[in-house]
Amino acid sequence: MRALVTGASGRLGPFVVAELESAGHELVLMSRTRPEAADRWPWAEGSITDYDACLKATEGGIQAIQHLAATPYPSDHPDARQRSSERGVPFDETMRTNIMGTYYLLQAAVERKIGVFVMTGSNCALGHGYRISGSEFPIHYLPIDEDHPTSVEDSYSYSKLVGEELLASYTRAYGIRTHVLRSAGICNAERRAGMAEEAGPAGGWDGWLWPWIGSEDLASAHRLLMEKAEEIEPHGVYFCNNDDTTALEPTMELIERFKPELAPRCKGLEGHASLMSNAKLRETVGWEPRTSWRGALTES
Repeated sequence: MRALVTGASGRLGPFVVAELESAGHELVLMSRTRPEAADRWPWAEGSITDYDACLKATEGGIQAIQHLAATPYPSDHPDARQRSSERGVPFDETMRTNIMGTYYLLQAAVERKIGVFVMTGSNCALGHGYRISGSEFPIHYLPIDEDHPTSVEDSYSYSKLVGEELLASYTRAYGIRTHVLRSAGICNAERRAGMAEEAGPAGGWDGWLWPWIGSEDLASAHRLLMEKAEEIEPHGVYFCNNDDTTALEPTMELIERFKPELAPRCKGLEGHASLMSNAKLRETVGWEPRTSWRGALTES
């Protein structure tokens, strides 16, 4: 297939590019800064918040969009406003990029008759991270799956949640096959090595729930959803995280120590099992995570 990759110069971009290249797909790269792979593939310079740039990037027979570009945090969050201001990031950057940028790409897909749209979403669509009110995220059962209720409070989590419904609406209205990967903390090999080096006993409950995903594994999920788009349901949302947590302790030990009230709501959390289930993604496209951080743990 001929695919447009947005955010091609970002942290995940090179991994998705390499994954699609190795499978024989043709690529067009879109980003504001020159990607490493621009010496091999056409580069459409521009921002997804510019509709004309999106139209230009989708010229030339694009068959699928791999949408990775996003603002990866809530730029208007009370704890981030100063950092955003110091970096020259407008307070509304997250909403403009993650919602309007996605909307412009979908509109370009309609204009160009592009049939497949795969997006990097986030497990933050749950609302468990970036809590503003100070209240805890209400966990109804573990492991969490795609049917678990959401409770978002911040613009990033909201943008990821509403992005899922935005894609679903284009499936209903225009027949575009749309899929969203609720990714966890994305870790390349260097970051995985750092996780192992810095690993230590848990000091308390992690409101983020200790999830992670290898960059290469997220890239393979992007490829599989694109390649199998015609064989599966026309719209889907999938948690994409590794089978284990980032914690040293077994999962039920963490729950019994820090959140014993959740123990009766747990099922099948053996060993270091993740608190978020990737079963739907596995069953839908045969995806399997292959990276690990535990192998880099040094003996004490």
